[in-house]
Amino acid sequence: MAARGVTGASVPALIWLLCGCPMLVHAQPFPSKPVRVVIPFPPGGGVDIVARLIGPKLSDIYGQQVVVDNRAGAAGVIGTELAARAAPDGHTWLLATMGNLAVNRHLYAKMTVDPVRDLSPVTQVVAVHFVMVAHPSLPAANVRQLIALAKSQPEKITYASSGAGGAPHLAGALFNSMANVKLAHVPYKGSGPSFVDLLGGHVMLTFDSMLQALPYIKGGRLKALAVLGSKRAAQLPQVPTVAESGLPGYELTNWFGLTLPGGASRELVTRVYGDVAKVLQQPDVREKLVEMGADVVASRPQDFANFMAAESAKWAKVIKEAHIQAE
Repeated sequence: MAARGVTGASVPALIWLLCGCPMLVHAQPFPSKPVRVVIPFPPGGGVDIVARLIGPKLSDIYGQQVVVDNRAGAAGVIGTELAARAAPDGHTWLLATMGNLAVNRHLYAKMTVDPVRDLSPVTQVVAVHFVMVAHPSLPAANVRQLIALAKSQPEKITYASSGAGGAPHLAGALFNSMANVKLAHVPYKGSGPSFVDLLGGHVMLTFDSMLQALPYIKGGRLKALAVLGSKRAAQLPQVPTVAESGLPGYELTNWFGLTLPGGASRELVTRVYGDVAKVLQQPDVREKLVEMGADVVASRPQDFANFMAAESAKWAKVIKEAHIQAE
């Protein structure tokens, strides 16, 4: 009888062990393993540069590795869809561009993910200054000369982009539309590879971030024709804007944003936001980003969610009116 009593008493304990242990696992503090930051482009692009700048700082906070995972293809669609389908436990992040988070779904009919609906916005990390930059062999030193040259040689002057629908493509398409010219678009699987061909003279120019272009401009390997924002950049004060160079009303500023998979809890989003914002406010990180041509934003999750939705609506209208298509 005593043996049966002991056995009977052990049943609740077994039930607790079987049912309670999973609860203990789920209650583990975040992060419980390395964090993967999906970058939907190859290494060397602006998003990749920012991720590799802040990743080690986050590793110090977490005591876990923060691993950059480059998943290039289809103008960022592959990486975006991969991240959106990951478990919403905080161990997979997506650091992506305006194109990935607000534009692509208006260009790709077969895109299975709507970033506004299927991702959990965390923060707009940076606003990125763009510059129109050319190979030295291009016989144009400014926007007016480029427009004249393009009108005399329709579809002969090539411009590179990170892929159809990305900010460099949109910048070039808007330039074509507003200047009434026909620059020939050459899409790549990311800005990194596009700069390799631009430096080699295989394409003539691009509209891309200072994060990548500035070292080549300062080193004399590329020439800046204009900056794309509404005002001159502190990093290139002698370079005029496109608007003041003969194309009034032209303006484009890119941005990079951080999201978690859809379904991530509010508590988790808030935690990740707080950690990333803390890193972005560190003086050495801010100074490095500004030096490279980006302004730290670190917006709150709800503000970024509203911004993503507004940008998506804005670019849907621009794409329709400018007849921009994904090749």
